[in-house]
Amino acid sequence: MTDHLPNKLNPQLIIPAGTQVVTLVEIRSKGGQPLRRKGTVGTIVRSPVDNEHAYLIRFPDGGQASLHRQEMVIRKHMQNVEFDRPDPLSDRELFDYVIYQCVVGSRAYGLDVEESDMDRRGIYLPPADLHWSLYGIPEQIEDTGTEECYWELQKFIILTLKANPNVLECLYSPMVEKCSPIAQELIDSREAYLSKLVYQTYNGYVLSQFRKLEQDLRTRGELKWKHVMHLVRLLISGITILKEGTVPVNVGGYREKLMPIRLGQVTWDDVNVWRLELHKEFDAAFETTKLPERPDYEKANRFLMKARRAMVG
Repeated sequence: MTDHLPNKLNPQLIIPAGTQVVTLVEIRSKGGQPLRRKGTVGTIVRSPVDNEHAYLIRFPDGGQASLHRQEMVIRKHMQNVEFDRPDPLSDRELFDYVIYQCVVGSRAYGLDVEESDMDRRGIYLPPADLHWSLYGIPEQIEDTGTEECYWELQKFIILTLKANPNVLECLYSPMVEKCSPIAQELIDSREAYLSKLVYQTYNGYVLSQFRKLEQDLRTRGELKWKHVMHLVRLLISGITILKEGTVPVNVGGYREKLMPIRLGQVTWDDVNVWRLELHKEFDAAFETTKLPERPDYEKANRFLMKARRAMVG
């Protein structure tokens, strides 16, 4: 049971007197006779000065026992303890339900160097029985060793509707390695997921990140130039989305201007000048874009329901 305690609990915290707790161990007498079952509720009546010593716990019948911190859990935290899965599925097994896989990152952007990783992203769609079960399914599965990450379909759609750059780039990646018929239907209607929200999402993220970079430059005198390059790339991408209604994942046409940023061969001031020019262009594109205020939520919902039904049985 202790293996499933939430990570947010601080095992070094001294629990104050008056707190209700639940025992995680069976309590026995000095002679070894069982006195109280694991899972008994009691109240702390005396706390130790450190976690090397025991707490004094009083139970509803007036009996008392001494327990160490690892032998009990705060009662209200029991609600956060995970279910013991009878036959848990690992992320690796859930990879069997990947319906869409593509390459993103520097290689898809046309901004790769020899040592660039092959980053793969996509969507997985589990069977209805798994989705409906008490245990549920994770919103995303990943393998850090192979640089792979897949969002559960509903999570992917929600992020897309919010104009999340990472998932929009998945929908428009020119390097698709796997695409089921259901996923192809999503790709065929991807324009319905684009809206003016791109302006707020892309622009807002770049502005906040440049403020952090300026702080890094002041305090540490150094920058992660690859990150700087990708922020400029996001502005270019956002402008194109508003102007042309498509996500330009491959920005190789800008490689000669972007790669010197990645390699730290330009000054911060030069980057800032270009960045501010792009912000102005972004503002102008927002004023004239033909994209709707919001994406087509109803179309997205109908597609999700159809995909869910396909996984029944």
